[in-house]
Amino acid sequence: MTAASANGPRWLYLHGFASSPGSRKARAFLAWGASNGVTIDALDLRLPSFEHLRFSAITARVREAIDDEAPSPAARAVLIGSSLGGLTACRVAEADPRVAAVFLMAPAFQLAERWRMRLGEPAWEAWRSSGVLEVDDHATGARSRVDFAFVEELARLDRGFPDVRVPVCVVHGTKDDVVDIELSRRWAKDKRHVRLIEVDDDHELGATIPTILAEADAFFRPFLGAR
Repeated sequence: MTAASANGPRWLYLHGFASSPGSRKARAFLAWGASNGVTIDALDLRLPSFEHLRFSAITARVREAIDDEAPSPAARAVLIGSSLGGLTACRVAEADPRVAAVFLMAPAFQLAERWRMRLGEPAWEAWRSSGVLEVDDHATGARSRVDFAFVEELARLDRGFPDVRVPVCVVHGTKDDVVDIELSRRWAKDKRHVRLIEVDDDHELGATIPTILAEADAFFRPFLGAR
């Protein structure tokens, strides 16, 4: 069991692909939570390992963490997700009624499809054939391998845009060359419960952290005020 207020929701931070609970944005949100009197649990989503990532294992870990402190349908949880963590937050939220709000940073919508387009068919087929692809691992600063079964499973589990019905705040950079901001624009369009904030930044959103935390102040005010 992790620390959480008996009167407030369960707070979970979900990091991105090739990232970790120690990322810059994760640390910023943990500090933000502490300054607002809430405990945010930054989950390790490199499951079952980075090389053998599985989206099913990642979403199961998030649901397990919600179960720790929100075992009943009446209990609540809020999810904060970056990139792949943002996609994970959406997929969990659309299926779990205990999720009360979602805060997203450059959510990795349609990841498998975009990865295939980015690599091109020859490289994609080479990945399928060899079973592994070397990528930059931001958590270790080195090159690491990820197996093809990760995107193969993700393509099955992540079809279309997520159907999230709870309040959502999305921060996305207009200079993002990893996840096109147009995906967030399309997803947010005509959804009154989704607020999209476009910022002059890239995928990492490193220069926008103060803005992100200011948006979190406003978005999470109903939850902070309940404590």
